[in-house]
Amino acid sequence: MIDAVVVGSGHNALTSACYLTDAGMSVEVLERDSVAGGAVSTVERFPGHRVDRGSSAHIMIRHTGIIEELGLADFGLRYIDCDPWAFAPGAVGTDERGIVFHRDLDRTCDSIAAACGTADARAYRTFVSVWGPRSERTMRAFGGPPTGAKLLRSFWGLGAPDGGSMLSREFLATGDSLLDEMFSSERLKAALAWFGAQSGPPMSEPGTAPMVGFAALMHTLPPGRAVGGSGALTEAMIARLQRDGAELTLGDAVTSLVRRPHGWTTRTASGREIDSGIVVAGCHIVTTLDLLAAGGHDSAQLARWRSTIRVGPGIGTAVRLATDALPAFPSADRIADGTHGLALLVRDRSQLRLAHGHALAGDLPPTPAVLGMSFSALDPTIAPPGQHQISLWSQWHPHTLADGRQWRSDVPGERSLAEFEADRIVAELDRYAPGFAGSVLDRFVQSPPDIERELGLVGGNIMHLDMSLDQMMMWRPHPQLAGHRVPGADGLYLTGASTHPGGGVTAASGRSAARIAIADARAARRRTFFGRKRV
Repeated sequence: MIDAVVVGSGHNALTSACYLTDAGMSVEVLERDSVAGGAVSTVERFPGHRVDRGSSAHIMIRHTGIIEELGLADFGLRYIDCDPWAFAPGAVGTDERGIVFHRDLDRTCDSIAAACGTADARAYRTFVSVWGPRSERTMRAFGGPPTGAKLLRSFWGLGAPDGGSMLSREFLATGDSLLDEMFSSERLKAALAWFGAQSGPPMSEPGTAPMVGFAALMHTLPPGRAVGGSGALTEAMIARLQRDGAELTLGDAVTSLVRRPHGWTTRTASGREIDSGIVVAGCHIVTTLDLLAAGGHDSAQLARWRSTIRVGPGIGTAVRLATDALPAFPSADRIADGTHGLALLVRDRSQLRLAHGHALAGDLPPTPAVLGMSFSALDPTIAPPGQHQISLWSQWHPHTLADGRQWRSDVPGERSLAEFEADRIVAELDRYAPGFAGSVLDRFVQSPPDIERELGLVGGNIMHLDMSLDQMMMWRPHPQLAGHRVPGADGLYLTGASTHPGGGVTAASGRSAARIAIADARAARRRTFFGRKRV
């Protein structure tokens, strides 16, 4: 019998495993896939190219302190700052200048002044001064379980001119209302709205103002690119776990979780039965509920939880490209301006609203909303000499289309919808960087069903569940499951994007789940010790 089984090898699951081994526990990580790391992993899609399977830019984890706590630099993890961290191009064939978001606030304001006017530049400086501290407090709130006391401590002392009620209102506001209140230029509003929308919801939803506000924190520490690809993060974690004697088993899916008097029995597809004191489930919450059902847990209760957890229609499509050149934006003064960070290829928020509305209706966006990432410009190790690698993310593509069309065709020789949509996504980048499409040497398309099939992300939702206000903080994934525990299943702990603080590369959920499990184990040992002493 071992101390802990960790189900899944996503970055939150591996984070939990690292903290558990630090506490002296024996740990085995079980992964159904032949590749470890889940959505934070990198593979060779094209000869000589290390291509990310999921995430590419790491933003939130760099603000948590977890990388330093686990000493991952000692295991080869190194980041390159994305500076500039974002770029919003001007229209081709005009004298519009691109908006360049540097880490340096003064340089950013200079760029905004040149592209949008001095009034918006001054407003942006105010935006950063107000929302920078607020975003720091939000990250503090993300660093632990979403209890009332934790949230109160995180935001205590963060004043507002009109008191706490006004502050609460501003946090609960829509991102669009914040942008409309502060800025005049629709180009600037669209760029910031598109940055905020990377969390999933449209900026018309309540509670999305902080998602826009998080841009202010990029002037403290910008997005980072892990050298060698996004998977360098999980590879460093795995190296650390192996040093500490933890086991990692790939290609053996967990089929059920069975509660025993001594703890848990984890059954796998290969027929193994692994007894452990605790289990940390790092897979999708829907998958976890299925594993509990297969293990004989209360089926009625599981069904009630599942019926109220909203996965959503799917988020988007990724297109991974091998090219012989970087995109060249005419509105950028330097190649680096448009290729060192996130290329925000949206000029008007109506494009975002239409894309989201069509996805809700089970249809494709009229015009894809595209985020471009050219990280071989920062890290040449991910592509062969003379080549580059570009990742394009187009948001709000439904997993299931209302008209019955399928993303992949079963008809030999018939061009799939996934490939057709990839053409439109590449064309969007070509619209801002003319000639780019001609540089493409190879491509790999990940439609929502592809993402679900390869990465185990139910519904193709890279955030696991909708990141709307009613499924965040103490309501994620369900009020009864929000404490990283499952009622009636002592010794089972939940982590991953299904839990607080949600999707994205944070590792905060993994640390929180591990800390709760370690505290419970120590409390149990104390009860046992003092019980024996009285006897």
